[in-house]
Amino acid sequence: MKKNLIFVIAGSVVAIIILYFIFSPGATGIGGDIIVPVKSGAFTVEITTTGELKAQRSVQVLGPMRARQFRINQLTIERMVDEGTVVKEGEFIASLDKSELFGRIADAQTNLDQELAQYEQVQLDTALKLRQQRDNILNMEYNVEEQKLVLEQSIYEPPATIKQNEFNLQKAVRDLEQARENYKIMIKQEQARMAERAARLREVQQEYSQMQEVLEEFTIKAPQDGMVIYETNWNGTKIAEGSQISAWNPVVATLPDLTSMQSITYVNEVDIRKVKSGQTVTIGLDAFHEKTLTGRVSRVANVGQQRPNSDAKVFEVVILVNESDPLLRPAMTTSNAIIAERLENVLYVPLEAIHVHNDSINYVHRSNGVKQEVKLGLSNSNDVVIEKGLEAGDQVYLSIPNWGDNVAVNLLEELNGTRNLDKTAAPVAEDVTNAPAGANVGGAAGDRPSRGQRSGAGGPPRRQGPAN
Repeated sequence: MKKNLIFVIAGSVVAIIILYFIFSPGATGIGGDIIVPVKSGAFTVEITTTGELKAQRSVQVLGPMRARQFRINQLTIERMVDEGTVVKEGEFIASLDKSELFGRIADAQTNLDQELAQYEQVQLDTALKLRQQRDNILNMEYNVEEQKLVLEQSIYEPPATIKQNEFNLQKAVRDLEQARENYKIMIKQEQARMAERAARLREVQQEYSQMQEVLEEFTIKAPQDGMVIYETNWNGTKIAEGSQISAWNPVVATLPDLTSMQSITYVNEVDIRKVKSGQTVTIGLDAFHEKTLTGRVSRVANVGQQRPNSDAKVFEVVILVNESDPLLRPAMTTSNAIIAERLENVLYVPLEAIHVHNDSINYVHRSNGVKQEVKLGLSNSNDVVIEKGLEAGDQVYLSIPNWGDNVAVNLLEELNGTRNLDKTAAPVAEDVTNAPAGANVGGAAGDRPSRGQRSGAGGPPRRQGPAN
């Protein structure tokens, strides 16, 4: 029984040792220390951000644009389909409350009836006036003929009588001519009055017809095929049943073109200088962890903004997705890795291998027992480029070995004159949280941040103290 127990324990220890070496490739241990090789190859500086998918092109679904013509300023959504519904052109999307418009239509109907009645009354008045004037002219024509006959029969009358009859005839002719001229003027007056009433009637009829057309627009239908994505209010909430939209901007939803997507993200102000249009981006989807897409930076905002619940200033960055995938949906969360820098055939080591002394000397502990000064280049969230001091194949400690405090740093001649060699200065504690002095982070000199301080690849470092 004891032998079996010993075999079980021994087997477990062997298994643990085997698993350790399997899952720790490239690292060797001496006691409690971990040694890793200096790596050689391509080195990238990435800026990692979180974004949201949005269609590059979309068609707006609008409510009635002419509602404000009829003094309707707010439109209430009465019924709507669920967001994400795929609709065909002409299919129902939403309906708006028509009660206010029904009141306007009722008023317009009353105005229309009144205008029709007034128009008919003017027609009757005009016909009666013109008929009376025509009858008056006809009577005057009879009177002229009568005066002519009287004058002809008075040739044997005294001259005074004849003269009187001539005056009477002339007066009858003049009255007839004036009546005819007045009739012409009266026709023009009545035509103008009828035109005015007709114009007013057409205006009321047009307003009534437009209200009927706008009434149909209160039932909103899809202008084309697509997926319904509702608009977001000023306070960040989605439009829903009971929500109100402005008649000045009656956008209810959008129908995005899902074949061309983009990721909208925001980059911290300290990293925005590294982001340029055209840079390559690797895109991941929170909803589909196994799927990886590619993209490129298409636009970088020139003006920063402050996002809700954040004290930092950020800049909007638009990333165009190269691929078209039916799984992509608007508002999906993306993880974006913007390739800010890429170096080929360089040496690099983990950030934990770098230590600093006097805020100016960066060095590593080599496996051969040498504390070697190194010149640093670009760094990302895990590694830092070694420009001088190490060779490919060298091995370095990730932590301070037990002999580290007893060995002097082997300095590089190329860095003479750039260090703080004040022997009276208190030495910096040498542990894995020490930041490398003068590290070129994303192109700017600075110390290596601890992992808890890093907010993104190649982010701005925090220095332990000013380098002299």
